[in-house]
Amino acid sequence: MLDTLLLAFGLMLILEGLLPMLSPRRWRSLFEQMLQLQEGQIRFFGMLMVVFGLLVIWLLA
Repeated sequence: MLDTLLLAFGLMLILEGLLPMLSPRRWRSLFEQMLQLQEGQIRFFGMLMVVFGLLVIWLLA
């Protein structure tokens, strides 16, 4: 179980690092746009990511 969790964490780090590595200007622009969002918008986006992640895990498990 721990191995799978660490593998998933490693994959997440790879995916999260692709945009800043390949296009740092675009990443900076996206990050600046995210800073302009209201807290409720950020929470909603986070909730969507959690629900989507749970859906993917449910479909694959």
